[in-house]
Amino acid sequence: MTTNERDDLLESLATHRGFLLRTVEGLTDDQARQRTTVSELTLGGLIKHVANSERGWIDFILGGPATMETAEARYAEHADSFVLREDETLAGAIADYEEAAQRTDDLVRTLPDLGASQPLPKAPWFQPGAVRSARRVLIHIVAETAQHAGHADILRESIDGQKTMG
Repeated sequence: MTTNERDDLLESLATHRGFLLRTVEGLTDDQARQRTTVSELTLGGLIKHVANSERGWIDFILGGPATMETAEARYAEHADSFVLREDETLAGAIADYEEAAQRTDDLVRTLPDLGASQPLPKAPWFQPGAVRSARRVLIHIVAETAQHAGHADILRESIDGQKTMG
């Protein structure tokens, strides 16, 4: 069976999202907030962050660099995206992530041109004049989800020994 590029992207997203979500199965909110390594990362915070990051990159595909403002408030929002606060639940973070994922999947299916590009905003971490195609942004989302799924696997194993793979 052959697939097209969009099918490949959707399959990769689904695979890595599945690994990430599997790491939080059966956890309480307190466990999802627990720091299990020297890192500040928590499982609930990772779910929340990946949803926020995915949403931000999809906003960029649709709206360009203006969606990636670098004001101090944006930095605070980014830092908060790694924290499952006491007034938030793991179930709520998962629901938010699933909503963000559905929006991404819908865009992958319907965007007229995956090669459509937007200029990146001026920032020390982007080369001056750099642009990103929708395709490259989606590949970045796959990579970031996979990376954070690996982080989550380590955190979960530190809680109760459960491994996502292996």
